[in-house]
Amino acid sequence: MTAIELSFGMTCSATIPADHGYALVGAVSRLIPETHGGVGFAIAPIRGCQLGERQISFDARSRFVIRTSPERIGEFLPLAGKSLDLLGRKIVLGVPSIHQLTACTTMRARMVTIKGFFEPILFRDAVRRQLDLISVGDCMIDIRKKRTLRIKQQEIVGYETVLDGLSEPESLVVAMHGVGGRRHMGCGFFIPFAQKENHG
Repeated sequence: MTAIELSFGMTCSATIPADHGYALVGAVSRLIPETHGGVGFAIAPIRGCQLGERQISFDARSRFVIRTSPERIGEFLPLAGKSLDLLGRKIVLGVPSIHQLTACTTMRARMVTIKGFFEPILFRDAVRRQLDLISVGDCMIDIRKKRTLRIKQQEIVGYETVLDGLSEPESLVVAMHGVGGRRHMGCGFFIPFAQKENHG
């Protein structure tokens, strides 16, 4: 199944927390109750300028991106023009552009979380097992920076993860299914990656 992305432009007059995944999916589910539980879609982490103290500001890259199956596009279109309350900061969404994902050999997720795995070597083995479950064959698994996701008073541990040497069909499978949990909070969300690009 091919994944579809809805990419919304955004405006916001303030900074937002770098740990915004839980608040963001909560804001979406308040507007679209059917999305509660986060099944069948993923939300990308909002990109922006890192300001320190776990805050980011919007820049030219900042978009609100939902990845889902083609038949669910209509479910998310009503978000256009709506305001999201993100921990007291108001984000206004524009009209989305809609496109299919393109295949690539190298993909990166800013953060992958797998329950019960916190050490890099064991985490890498767990990623490999999850790739086996979605029929992704041999590829390089590069476990990079340790990251945390704050959910209420809890901090979830994960790792930046890069997959290299994917076939074109495999890259689309990874894009659609991701790796690990909490994809509706921005985890396990893989995008095409060039080693030289600046990423946060």
